[in-house]
Amino acid sequence: MAANPQIAPAGDDIIEADPDLYDASDSTLGDEVSRYTASLTSSIERYPVENGRRYHAFKDGSYILPNDEIELDRLDLTHQMIRITMGDKLHFAPIGEKPAKILDLGTGTGIWAIEMGDDYPSAEIIGTDLSPTQPSWVPANVKFEIDDAEEPWTFPEYFDFVHVRYLAAAIADWPKLMRQAFQHTKPGGWAEFQDFDLAYYSEDGSLKEEHSVSKWITTLLDAVHGFGRDPCPGSKLEGWMKDAGFERVQHEKFRLPIGPWAKDKHLKTVGAWNIVQIEDGLEGFTLRLFTQFLDWKSEEVQVLLANVRKDLRDPKIHAQFDFHVAYGQKPKTA
Repeated sequence: MAANPQIAPAGDDIIEADPDLYDASDSTLGDEVSRYTASLTSSIERYPVENGRRYHAFKDGSYILPNDEIELDRLDLTHQMIRITMGDKLHFAPIGEKPAKILDLGTGTGIWAIEMGDDYPSAEIIGTDLSPTQPSWVPANVKFEIDDAEEPWTFPEYFDFVHVRYLAAAIADWPKLMRQAFQHTKPGGWAEFQDFDLAYYSEDGSLKEEHSVSKWITTLLDAVHGFGRDPCPGSKLEGWMKDAGFERVQHEKFRLPIGPWAKDKHLKTVGAWNIVQIEDGLEGFTLRLFTQFLDWKSEEVQVLLANVRKDLRDPKIHAQFDFHVAYGQKPKTA
């Protein structure tokens, strides 16, 4: 199609359309749209591969984690861990029994949106992500779109509930994201942010600086900061929500043990899920940042990760990190 199509000006001096530029046939136009759509879809799915892992094609380089099957399986596992952590809940915000419109930013595999679609058949649920990695068989009230949450939001509607989960190390400007969430929440509607503080620690001093897992997570967090992202947004969510204008903001903090070392039965279960998702994600967390941003060789990364795995399996090391949930309401008069 022409980059600068001619337009007939007002008045008597009508310029006839160049037949080489235009085709009035609806079928031809439909074919052109189909070809353009297919090309666009192809470009989005033309995923780059690095060190044997597949990454997002849309906004390539803006997100450090892969989007291959290994990572998608890990995300589904992490979803189950978070649901167990939260007492088998998908959210804490009191959104009522029949919300009309729900937005799930950074939907990933779409599992949260799909389960919400089952729980709230009255709601139209939109999940957005950088890659079309969601399943095609979903509840009729759920749909997925390719979008970048950090770009200006173009949703024509306002939502009863905006949900954002697990965007640690993915967002450059969290206050801006909060403001956009506030803007697109209906007056009286709710938003909920669920995320991690990925700094590992131990309460009994069993995690020491000389441990490989400690060296790894410290290097990883420093690299994420250098990349211009925040790997520890969890504890700041409440403050950012209040600054954006949300009211009745509530905050919950959860410990996530790494491994089943805790005496408490619930924490032991969470820890067992957590160590599996961490081990499944070690390469994905590390390879792109360490090889591209820190200029490590892939062989060096693998040696470090082998030692990290040993530490993760050491029952004497009681490492953990925190998960935070913050939710609040847009004022009804806003």
